[in-house]
Amino acid sequence: MENQTQALKPIKFSKKIGGDFNSTLKKRVRAYFKDNNISKHANTNMKIKTVFMTLLYFTPYVLMVTGVVTNIWLVTLCWAIMGFGVAGIGLSVMHDANHGAYSKNERVNYFVGRIVNLVGGYAPTWKIQHNVLHHSYTNVHGYDEDVSPALSILRFSPRDKYIPIHRFQFIYAWFFYSLMTIMWITTKDFQQLFRYKKMGLTKTENMNFGKLFMELLVTKVLYYVYVMAIPLIFTSILWWQLALLVLLMHLIAGFTLAAIFQPAHVIPETEFPLPDKDLTIDNNWAIHQLETTSNFAPKSTVLYWLIGGLNYQVEHHLFPNICHVHYKKISKIVKATAEEFNLPYHSEPTFFSALRSHGKMLRKLGVAPKSQKSGTIPATA
Repeated sequence: MENQTQALKPIKFSKKIGGDFNSTLKKRVRAYFKDNNISKHANTNMKIKTVFMTLLYFTPYVLMVTGVVTNIWLVTLCWAIMGFGVAGIGLSVMHDANHGAYSKNERVNYFVGRIVNLVGGYAPTWKIQHNVLHHSYTNVHGYDEDVSPALSILRFSPRDKYIPIHRFQFIYAWFFYSLMTIMWITTKDFQQLFRYKKMGLTKTENMNFGKLFMELLVTKVLYYVYVMAIPLIFTSILWWQLALLVLLMHLIAGFTLAAIFQPAHVIPETEFPLPDKDLTIDNNWAIHQLETTSNFAPKSTVLYWLIGGLNYQVEHHLFPNICHVHYKKISKIVKATAEEFNLPYHSEPTFFSALRSHGKMLRKLGVAPKSQKSGTIPATA
C-alpha cells in the first residue's frame, strides 16, 4: 500500500452473507438509544474528558513557557506528561470527532477533530488512512495501512512478504512503535497527502489538493513555532535539550498509541482475508469486522475512560459513528447478537494479555512461510 501510485480500486463485500446479523444488530443498537432516550453522540462525561485531555497537554507547556516551571527535572516531567496528553487527545478527543461521532453538528466535529493538528498530526490524512482504509478494509493487506507498514522490517500480516530480519521483530517492533508520532511531525503526512492524491482519495475530504497542501504546510509551521521556537525564546532550555525533550514526548505518545491499536487487530485469533480476482471478499462487512478485530480489558473502567473506549474495538469498528462513551453498554448487545448467530467475538481479559497476544503474533509472523523456506515466495506475499 505504501508504494501505491494508482487510483484505489474498492473492495466489495458480499451482500448475500450475514445480512440478517447486520440488520438485527443495527436494529437492536438503534433501539437501545431510542428506548433509553439518549444521544449516540458525546455526553457530559465526554465533554469533561475533552477538557481534561486537552489540559493534560497544554497545561505543562504553559507552565514551562511562562517560567512557572524552570527546574530541568520538572521540565522533563512536563514534556513526559505532554506525551500522554498527545496520546489522550488522539485516543479520546479527536478520534471521535474525525469519525463524526462527537456531535451531530459537523462544525463541532470539524474543529474538535482539528485538535490533532495542534499535537503534530494532520486531520485529513489521518481520516483517509483510518476512516477510509483501515475501517473499510480492516486487516486486508495492501489496503489497510495499519497492517501494511512503510517499514519493510515490520510484518503485520501473513500476506506480507517475509524477510529474515522478521524473526527478531517481536523484540525490535516495540521500539519502532514509539516512532509513530515522530513520523507525524516530519514526513508521513506529506507523503500520505501526495500518495492519496494519486489514489484519488483526497476527494473524500471535500477540499481541493492545493487547499489541503497549504493547510498541511501552515499546520506544520505553526506546530514547530510553538513547540520549538517559543520554548527556545522564553525558557533557558538549550536547543539540544529541547530536541531531546520533544523526542521524549513523542516516544511516549507513539508507544502509547501503538500499544492500544496493535493488539486490537494483529493477534493470532484475528483473520487476514484477501479479496478474489474480482476484488470481492466473500463475507458480510459486519462479520468481517468481527473476524478481524478484538477487544481487551472489558472490565477495566479506568482504562476504558483513559483510552477513549478503544478497548472495545469490536464495537468501534461496527459503529464508528457512535461516540465511544456508549461502547461498554452496547457491547452487551453486540456480544449477545454475535453468539446468537454463532459468530466470533474476540476479547482478551486484560490489557497485558492483549499485549502478550500481540507479541505472540509478532513472533509467529517472524517465522518464514513454508513456501519461502523452499526458495519461493507465495503469490499473496
